Amino acid sequence: MKFTKLQGAGNDFILIETDDNGRNWASLARDICRRRFHIGADGILLLMPSTTADYRMRIFNADGSEAEACGNGLRCLVSYIISREVGNSDITRLLIETASGVRETRISRGRGAPAIQVGLGRPQFEASAIPVTLPKDGAGIVDINKVLRIPVTVADLDITLHLVSMGNPHAIHFIDTPVADFPLARIGLEIENHRCFPQRTNFEIAHRIKNGQLEARVWERGVGETLACGSGAAAIAVAARKLGLSGDRTDIRLPGGTLNVEWDGEGELMLGGPTEIVCTGEF
Repeated sequence: MKFTKLQGAGNDFILIETDDNGRNWASLARDICRRRFHIGADGILLLMPSTTADYRMRIFNADGSEAEACGNGLRCLVSYIISREVGNSDITRLLIETASGVRETRISRGRGAPAIQVGLGRPQFEASAIPVTLPKDGAGIVDINKVLRIPVTVADLDITLHLVSMGNPHAIHFIDTPVADFPLARIGLEIENHRCFPQRTNFEIAHRIKNGQLEARVWERGVGETLACGSGAAAIAVAARKLGLSGDRTDIRLPGGTLNVEWDGEGELMLGGPTEIVCTGEF
């Protein structure tokens, strides 16, 4: 099996071209994503043919669960397609079918590597879209002009979660101190599996450095702490804009690099940032 390994701001993936929907990809993901024992990655990307778009993408996390959306995975997949189409500089737009819908990607060329922006659709805020089960005592504030907000207590910490769906669930906690000091390794798994999230959740902590720029760390559902997360960065930017912490463009500084998010508060959100082909091989 031929593969290509890619990374986007440290979020790494093993990409495989295939038309095989019947294979047990979940089992393969659990196997080859194990670091030190196999290739190692946060997940596997499947580049597949599509009847509704230019290509189809499926993504399986390191624990074998299939993700509905992945912004960095989508950027890496498009980067791979462009590298494969050497000599075809006319490609400026691609449509990619994902589990959460068809996503538009834009490619602009200048000096250096092509710049890739991927559309992640419109964020959703309803409890059923995330999904989240609200506390029966009414704790939790639903305000569509802002975001759905609920308080939880985990490991003796009182945490306020701002909830956003980017096609997959995200819970963001804003803090006033550097994110490096937050006990994410101790708290992340408990938030991911909290009883109010029937499909588990991604968990992000964020701290505003200045207007339009935040630093963040991510606990990714089915993976653990990662160096970056595209849909997580998007969710942070959406919540920050709703809460007046940033504007239409937000730079999210993650341990693996900076991702930029553009959102006008109503339409589709666009995500950009670095990507790199690490290596190719045969498994």
